[in-house]
Amino acid sequence: MATAPTDFQFSALIGCLVQDGLLTENEAKTHAREAQQAKMPLLSYLVANKIVDSKAVALKASTEFGVPFFDLDAIDYRTLPIGLVSEKLIRKHHALPLFTRGKTLFIAVSDPTGSQAQDDIKFQARLNIETILVEENKLTKTIDAALEAADTSMTDLLDSDLDNLNLSAGDDDAPAIDVNSDVDEAPIVRFVNKILLDAIKKGASDIHMEPYEKIFRIRFRADGMLYQVASPPVNIATRIISRVKIMARMDIAERRVPQDGRIKMTLSKHRAIDFRVNTCPTLFGEKVVLRILDPTSAQLGIEKLGFEPNQQKLFLEAINKPYGLVLVTGPTGSGKTVSLYTGLNLLNSIDRNISTAEDPVEITVEGINQVNMNVKAGLTFASALRAFLRQDPDVIMVGEIRDLETADIAVKAAQTGHLVLSTLHTNDAPQTLNRLMQMGVAPFNIVSAVNLIMAQRLARRLCEYCKKPANFPDNILTAAGFKEDELKTLRIYSPVGCEHCINGYKGRVGIYQVMTLSEDMRTLILEGGNAMQLAQQAASEGINDLRASGLNKVRMGVTSLEEIDRITKLSE
Repeated sequence: MATAPTDFQFSALIGCLVQDGLLTENEAKTHAREAQQAKMPLLSYLVANKIVDSKAVALKASTEFGVPFFDLDAIDYRTLPIGLVSEKLIRKHHALPLFTRGKTLFIAVSDPTGSQAQDDIKFQARLNIETILVEENKLTKTIDAALEAADTSMTDLLDSDLDNLNLSAGDDDAPAIDVNSDVDEAPIVRFVNKILLDAIKKGASDIHMEPYEKIFRIRFRADGMLYQVASPPVNIATRIISRVKIMARMDIAERRVPQDGRIKMTLSKHRAIDFRVNTCPTLFGEKVVLRILDPTSAQLGIEKLGFEPNQQKLFLEAINKPYGLVLVTGPTGSGKTVSLYTGLNLLNSIDRNISTAEDPVEITVEGINQVNMNVKAGLTFASALRAFLRQDPDVIMVGEIRDLETADIAVKAAQTGHLVLSTLHTNDAPQTLNRLMQMGVAPFNIVSAVNLIMAQRLARRLCEYCKKPANFPDNILTAAGFKEDELKTLRIYSPVGCEHCINGYKGRVGIYQVMTLSEDMRTLILEGGNAMQLAQQAASEGINDLRASGLNKVRMGVTSLEEIDRITKLSE
């Protein structure tokens, strides 16, 4: 039997393969040189080129070294604790974090004899390490998938990397921002970059930088609520704001009028984040608000939006009709854009021509022709709509119907064989019909064009780790809208707060009122019915208003009664 090679520093596992005759010593040496040239671990090279069988090697190693064997097909790579170890270390040692138990991190390896890997990972993760043996080919595939899903390019950014973020002015053709510009100083650059990264990691939707006479505060909006994250010295407020303006290609000398700009941060080849930047002069300097535009926010899938089953069915039926008008309504920040893009993603196929007019485009999607409004140049919603109608469209999305001209074109497009999706700023679905009539859209055009109206709000989700049962007096619950006969079995929850959430809440869920136009509703519109009459008609047809939909989420334990009270006050 051949002996293990000694002039090459093979791992003990490769030595075992040679001893068992799966490889000769000369073959091992030859393949080692080839693996070095290919910049691959030797075991990876042997399996990739089918020189040894991956499963046979794993079972051999498990028996030989007493390490438990595990089939990676049994796990969901999207749930792995990738953030505990850097991408560089995972690829260097070909080791994948699987799960933690107490103070121990279990990692998947295909060669259990690499002690250096365990030492390096233990040092970085600050946890004890236990190895689990897996097949080499499955390990390679799972590492690639998990790293891509987790976008570890962002989580690997340590403090030492804050000077080297890939930033541009929001335009693909714009050059990267010069971090060594004379106006910038390294500490300011690092501080602003850290604020941007922290906002992304914490799932914030907006960053507010606010100078006052004696303080300068920075706040994030997360899950719809603002909270303070930093209070730098007021004497550096101007330098921080100037840095943001440089990044967004604004005029730093102009502080008397509002300005708009964009910043693009490339986190990895798979993910980039846009920041829409606006400055506004205040008494003590310029306030800056950065809206964080993450394309992945529109890829949730319709099941995760929060529709009740009958609401989801009505929405899908409406967007799958060949023509008609679908309107989504609600205040700024209520998730209208995400709802519309969820629908557009479902419709986005090779056989459909989809065009959108937006001010501005917040979510970019391949396969959809997206147009940014430019009022100064004469590109308005109305002019974009006219252009779309000359380009053989199937589906049109208008960012917002603001005036009669846009409304008329959208209605006519919906009546002439096109599916049109748009938004309006009204409190609920019945008021949307009234708003269209107030704009000047003829009632007979409304009843012939509108397929569906959907009002929505976003409610904060209760944290699953710390929510606790709530005890309210029966009179409070009935006044809130619950029925007396359900009080005995009703189980609702209140927020607490823990390390996993913000004040007892984590994430948001949609609350919807989804209304189609019945024959009775159409008759009422033609007769000039007001918003109150339309709302009464909707209620008589069993259409839940926002309050009723919110209470359903409370019954399900998804959110709290306090949160539903907060977001439905205007529609009570």
